[in-house]
Amino acid sequence: MNKFFIMLAHSYFSKLKAKSFIISTIIIAGALVLLTNFDQILSSFGGDDEEKIVVQDETGYLYSMLKAQVTVLNKDIKLSPSDDTNEEIEKKIEEEDIKGQLILTEGKDGLPSALYKSASLSDSTVTSDLQLALQNIKSSLAANKLELSSEELAGLSGPVTFEKEALSEGAKSEEELSQARGIVYVLLFFIYFSVIAYANMTAMEVATEKSSRVMEILISSVSPVKQMFAKIIGIGLVGLTQLAVILAVGYVTLLNRKDDFAGGFFESFGFESLSVSVILFAVVYFLLGYFLYATLAALLGSLVSRIEDVQQMIMPMTFLIMIGFFISMFGLGNPESSFITVTSYIPFFTPMVMFLRAGMLDLPVYEPIIGILVLVATIILLGVFGARVYRGGVLLYGKSNSYKDIKKAIDLTNNK
Repeated sequence: MNKFFIMLAHSYFSKLKAKSFIISTIIIAGALVLLTNFDQILSSFGGDDEEKIVVQDETGYLYSMLKAQVTVLNKDIKLSPSDDTNEEIEKKIEEEDIKGQLILTEGKDGLPSALYKSASLSDSTVTSDLQLALQNIKSSLAANKLELSSEELAGLSGPVTFEKEALSEGAKSEEELSQARGIVYVLLFFIYFSVIAYANMTAMEVATEKSSRVMEILISSVSPVKQMFAKIIGIGLVGLTQLAVILAVGYVTLLNRKDDFAGGFFESFGFESLSVSVILFAVVYFLLGYFLYATLAALLGSLVSRIEDVQQMIMPMTFLIMIGFFISMFGLGNPESSFITVTSYIPFFTPMVMFLRAGMLDLPVYEPIIGILVLVATIILLGVFGARVYRGGVLLYGKSNSYKDIKKAIDLTNNK
């Protein structure tokens, strides 16, 4: 047993000290800090945010109304009247002294129309805000012509009253479903990328040791099965360490800006009402999903003799993870679908699809537990089968790009 822990410690600390691990952790943590402070970083370039637009008002009355509307919609857009000729204004646009030119006219119906000129139309935010401001003015002027009161205008343009009510006891409201959908969406990406990254790392680690002939030295002192599970658990601990660092950085960063995000990012993604059960399900299904795919990855990694063959060998496994993720994305819109219910009990899809259902629906306790038991049973069966393949696979050398090598590996194990 001591040799098992020595192998586990070696797998863990060798990966922990690797430059790739350190660099990737720093990059991901840095990206997280950058994203949560992106608005502040942009605001530090305050001078670049101001959009100067000159307005030529041929109606004589629209400019003041437009400026009042734009001030409310977007404070970064700075309107100013101009008596310059079109040639002079276009020259200023080319020299980037101003962002653009807006010409206000009156249509045949007596309502506002406009022409916007700019060096490029790539900045859709400016044109959208100007168009929305003019639309509001047009609605107001049209209401005056029809002698409609402000209340009547609001009644015409307001959204229709459409309420939703769930009859099933314990069913979530529309607001609760939207919040659950946001947090489940984020955590599904977390599970998907984590499982695929660390499972691939397991296969690569096994193939690297085998191709460098280090495996031949190791199996003389430690059984291949102990090696396999030591690598799986060791790399799993590496993954948990990396995720702990990233989550700690994210927590501290978000904590410092919780007042800025309150009612915005937190509310739209459901973080303000995040329950402990959702977090527990995410952690449990991530760990079980990792052990499931890492065991399969170790099995497949033991069959190849060259690192170049690893990706080809584990490609079907990668497709399984991707299919589970795509099914989960489909299920975000209809988590009660029979298709989603059935696939949540298929072991290779359970980590993501069952988590989707547990996070979004008010399921009976036994359903997520059945999903967990299905995963545990599959991991045990795959571990027993994988151990037999691994024991013989590490002794196979030569070109390995066929799953027929699994039979050769088992035959080698049986003949030992």
